[in-house]
Amino acid sequence: MNIAFLGAAQKVTGSKHLIETNGFKILLDCGLHQGRRSETNELNSAFPFNPSEIDAVILSHGHADHCGMLPLLVKSGFRGNIYASPATVDVAGYIMRDSAKIQEQDASYHNTHLRPGEDPISPLYSTEDVEQAVAHFVPVPYFLHSKEWTRLNEQVRFKLYDAGHILGSSIVLLEITEDGKTKTVAFTGDIGHKDTPLLRDPENIAEPVNILISECTYGNRVHKTLEEAKANLAKLITLAFEHKSKIIVPSFSLGRTQELIYILHQLTDSGTIPRLPIYIDSPLAANLGDVFIKHAEEYNTSTWKDFAKPGEPPLAFHNLEYTHSVEDSKRLNTLPGPFMVISASGMCEGGRVVHHIKNNITDEHAIIMFTGYQAEGTLGRKIIEGVSPVRIMGEEYPVLAHIVKFNEFSAHADQDQLLEYITNLHGLEKVFLVHTEASQATSFAPILKEKMPTVDIIVPKFQDSFDL
Repeated sequence: MNIAFLGAAQKVTGSKHLIETNGFKILLDCGLHQGRRSETNELNSAFPFNPSEIDAVILSHGHADHCGMLPLLVKSGFRGNIYASPATVDVAGYIMRDSAKIQEQDASYHNTHLRPGEDPISPLYSTEDVEQAVAHFVPVPYFLHSKEWTRLNEQVRFKLYDAGHILGSSIVLLEITEDGKTKTVAFTGDIGHKDTPLLRDPENIAEPVNILISECTYGNRVHKTLEEAKANLAKLITLAFEHKSKIIVPSFSLGRTQELIYILHQLTDSGTIPRLPIYIDSPLAANLGDVFIKHAEEYNTSTWKDFAKPGEPPLAFHNLEYTHSVEDSKRLNTLPGPFMVISASGMCEGGRVVHHIKNNITDEHAIIMFTGYQAEGTLGRKIIEGVSPVRIMGEEYPVLAHIVKFNEFSAHADQDQLLEYITNLHGLEKVFLVHTEASQATSFAPILKEKMPTVDIIVPKFQDSFDL
């Protein structure tokens, strides 16, 4: 068996891990690289393998950095099945369609505002390419629902555990037999933060795990509790309401947005915050809200306790408004505060939120509120690191708005929760730390090694491969 790390290796985007066993090739995730355009264009334009040679894809969840290259994979010759949980099948379809649309819009904007020496750009794939990829999906229920493994061939089968990261997210457990010997390989995808609204906590794997490919996004950080985060958020919103400030929230349309809506609904109903107008400026988020309703069987039990009484559902309340048209989005730029706008993308690398930041970043009364990880090279990372001015759509803007961070709203497990999850596994021989920057992994690896001294802890680099 060979494992090659072809994305999200000492980076937090572009998840792709290739397992080859007995000539059979399994790709775990197929995600977009996100960050500096000069770097990501090259990484996203081609694959470091032949797509036509891949026999199967298993998708952990529907975020673009995990599924966003699937249309190009199919366009480039892949003809196998793409296995994912039913919710992920629905979610990934919307995410990829939105990705195609954003690529088309960004290319159009870029090409009509070319500066001397700049080359025009083209979308990686079209909406038609997305539909071709969606046709390859095969839904696989969580094992907790089906109690059945899915067999890929006579030597390989797998099952899905709930990762608790976003709706439909999965931890993949593969059972691989070679030369009469069976080994298990687990891939966490992204492990969720415990006690997240709406979702169950990450499921523990019951079987022995010999080889683990684990995310390590927050390997050197410990989040505050959700209750602390709610209290701090309430203070921020109350102050913004008093000062008639606009709050701009870059947020992933999937997961983070729904969690924020849930929390804001709770805080509003309890009277903890004033009824601030809240706009969800993301057509994708509106569509994904329908997916959440369709897959309510994946909610945790506390959701039904919080919102079991007659009235508004968890993801809707009467001071919350979804915008759909471009005109509605533009109207927010001239609307006086106070209000909050939650808009994609989460790392400020495309979509409507870039326009909102451009229009408010020089306003010293405005607030830009980050709720999750910002990858190296992204506009979001530059802003939270204090870079000023920042370049937005080819122009320089001084950062005068108030910048706040709420990492505790992240959908990723922190250092303590990663340690708890991994050290509860049994049978471990090797752990590969992925979906992480080198600084996070090199902080976490020795801590994990101290807890599990007999286990090999490896931080692979891009295109590293290992015979196991």
